[in-house]
Amino acid sequence: MNTMKLLRYLSKRFPKRYARMNHDYVGLMTGKLPNEVHKIFLCLDCDWETLPLIKEFKPDLVLTHHPFIYGTRAKVFKRDPSKKELSDLLDSLGYPVYSMHTNFDIGVDGMNDALAEALGLQDVKVVEGDMMMRGGKLPRAMKASDFAKYANNALNVDYSLLINSGKEEIETVAIVGGAGSGRYTLAKERGYDIFISGDAPHHIRREIVNAKYNYLDMPHEIEKIFIRQMNKLLLEFDPTLEIKMVDHEKLPRVIFR
Repeated sequence: MNTMKLLRYLSKRFPKRYARMNHDYVGLMTGKLPNEVHKIFLCLDCDWETLPLIKEFKPDLVLTHHPFIYGTRAKVFKRDPSKKELSDLLDSLGYPVYSMHTNFDIGVDGMNDALAEALGLQDVKVVEGDMMMRGGKLPRAMKASDFAKYANNALNVDYSLLINSGKEEIETVAIVGGAGSGRYTLAKERGYDIFISGDAPHHIRREIVNAKYNYLDMPHEIEKIFIRQMNKLLLEFDPTLEIKMVDHEKLPRVIFR
C-alpha cells in the first residue's frame, strides 16, 4: 500500500483541521515515512513497554491514538529526556510513529462513535454545540447504578465512578471518551440523563453534584477501543495490510480499606 494513499484515506475521514481546532498535536511524530506500508503496529500509546513488541513485529508504521510527542519537540524533550531517548531510538531503528488524536475523536466512525456503538446506543447523533460529543438512547431504561455496571461491561473496564445526583432512571446518554468531564454542562442542557467521560477533577465533581446531575467517570483507558476501530477501518480500505493490535495498558488497582 502506498503510504500517501493510506494517509489521504485517513485524513479524509479524520481531518487534521479537527485537531488544530483543539490546539492538538497529530500526524507524524518521529521518524520518516516509508514509500510503502504493509505492516502496521496499533496501540493507544507508544512507550517503552511497546518497544520490544515493535522491534519483534518490525512494522512499517506505528499508529497511535495519543500523540507520541504532545507539544513542541524542544519543550517535550526538555521536560522528559526519556521521551527524547525513545524517539531517537525509534528513529535509528526506522520505525515512524504517526498519531491521530482529537481528529479521530471527532470524525465519523472514530472514537466517540465507536464508544456509542459499544454502549448499544440508538439514534446516535453529534450533540449540538460539541463536535466531539455523541448522544443516544439506551435499548431499555435502567437505574443509574445498573447502568454503571452495564457501561463497565460494554466498555471492558473493571470499575467506574458514579455521581448519581440526577434522575434515578437512565434512558439517554451522552459521551466524550477520555478527559471531557467539563463538558457535562452541555450534556445536561441538551437533556441527556447522564454524561460519561473521564479524569474528572474534584471541583468538576462538586459542580455536578450541585447541579443535581448524573455523571459516570470512566477510566481514560476506555479509549483503547481506538485499536479495534482503527484496525477495522484500515482493513476495510486494504484487506492485505498486516496489523498487530497491542493493548498493553493495565488499569490501576482499586484498593479498598
